[in-house]
Amino acid sequence: MDSYEGTATLEWWANRWTCLGRLRVQVAVRAAGDNWTFEATFESPLAAEDRESFDFLMQLDPHFTLCFDDASTLLVEVVETGVEGRLILTAAEADVAKRTVTMHAPHQ
Repeated sequence: MDSYEGTATLEWWANRWTCLGRLRVQVAVRAAGDNWTFEATFESPLAAEDRESFDFLMQLDPHFTLCFDDASTLLVEVVETGVEGRLILTAAEADVAKRTVTMHAPHQ
């Protein structure tokens, strides 16, 4: 396979049970010699609330699970390009897959 273009979902998981964000994207994967390039754009412009959530998750940790429509997944680091809605994705290192974010509920 030299390239792939299609839809996928970026998911941000706090732990194996809690997904804090899901965003549909159009992805383009291309072979570049021995390397691969991954680009993505949001399927539709983000509403203000979705943009705020995405920015918050990016500040916590820019690693998302890229879920393809065939149920395959890949852990990726997401970088915004500066062009609204355009992202560069890089396959993440294996040790990042072990990350967990601890969220504490306020005392009641």
